Amino acid sequence: MRRSGAWMTIWDDRILEIAREEDSVSPKELAETGYFAVSRQQISRRLRKLNEHGLIQHLGNGVYIITERGKQYLDGEISTYEDEPDEIPETNNGNDSDVSSPSSPG
Repeated sequence: MRRSGAWMTIWDDRILEIAREEDSVSPKELAETGYFAVSRQQISRRLRKLNEHGLIQHLGNGVYIITERGKQYLDGEISTYEDEPDEIPETNNGNDSDVSSPSSPG
């Protein structure tokens, strides 16, 4: 499950998903996909914010690529909450292999 930071918007996940599917993205290309009900300028602002947080990398001339951190976020491996550590602890549904079972008297 993805853990989106408070700074993120509804559009950020879709931007990252498209960036992962494509070799690179630009505000113009993203606006032309029809997936966004916001302006190209708003998409540009979101790309800059995602870049500030290390989820995408700006290559210049308005072209961006997803980073390894961005891929990890999409895969639910890291959190983007600013007050949480990046790594999301794995849950094991109470099956802790480190917890030893009670010993039988013997």
